[in-house]
Amino acid sequence: MSKTFQFWSPSLLLGLAIVGLFAAMAIFPGLFSSQDPAGLRLEHRLSAPSAANWFGTNGVGVDVYSRVVYGARTTLATIVIVLGIAILVGVSIGSVSGYLGGWIDGLLMRVADVFLAFPPLILALATNAVLGRGLQQTMFAVAFLWWPAYARLVRSQILAVRKLEFVESARAIGANEFRIVGRHVLPNVLDPVIVRASLDAGFVALTAASLSFLGLGAQPPTPEWGRMVAEGQKFLLDQWWVATFPGIALFVLVIGFNLIGESLSGRMQSGLHVGIAEETEGR
Repeated sequence: MSKTFQFWSPSLLLGLAIVGLFAAMAIFPGLFSSQDPAGLRLEHRLSAPSAANWFGTNGVGVDVYSRVVYGARTTLATIVIVLGIAILVGVSIGSVSGYLGGWIDGLLMRVADVFLAFPPLILALATNAVLGRGLQQTMFAVAFLWWPAYARLVRSQILAVRKLEFVESARAIGANEFRIVGRHVLPNVLDPVIVRASLDAGFVALTAASLSFLGLGAQPPTPEWGRMVAEGQKFLLDQWWVATFPGIALFVLVIGFNLIGESLSGRMQSGLHVGIAEETEGR
């Protein structure tokens, strides 16, 4: 009896809707807010949420809502660049390590182990401190932290794929090693990378926001949610809105990415179980 599974689920659709909303804010911020995210209005400093300023204003009179909207661009750009660098480096190193094996595999994996041995945030802080303060430095610091996980993931997948029949057949007809890896091996190991990236996106956002909260990430007047929370913490008891709304935005975005990642992971495992069941029944 054939079994099927439903790819789309309520949690996946909700996650896509949340991330899609923030992506729309990042790409078209002018559609969501008409106010300048860096416009100082000292006469309106620390105004409570109102019809004119939905999320109130901060300590220098800037509209908090507009900074939350424009901050989505900073956060999503950080996620895309960090994961892009980490995946590029990790997939390259993991492919070489898993396919060639031997002493090259041992050397590259020991290098990855060195990075994995340190607490993630401590390593990111140290790297960011060496590179200096700023958004670009934070991106490279966090990417520096994330590549070993992708290298190990791809290596483990390639070790399982490289001895399969279609790889041996490609080698038998004279395909060179680069063609075998690029055309036959990598396409069969990228699904777990995509799932891992969707799960990591939220953690990347949190890590970058943590560095900005500590003063090492995006610098004023660039709107960035972690920095906004840091600026608003001294007003938290009386003017709670300054730090609360950017914190909520970060929380909701992380939830959105987690819903997508968990749903994709569950769908992939369900698909694997269905495939095994169908193959068993076919026998």
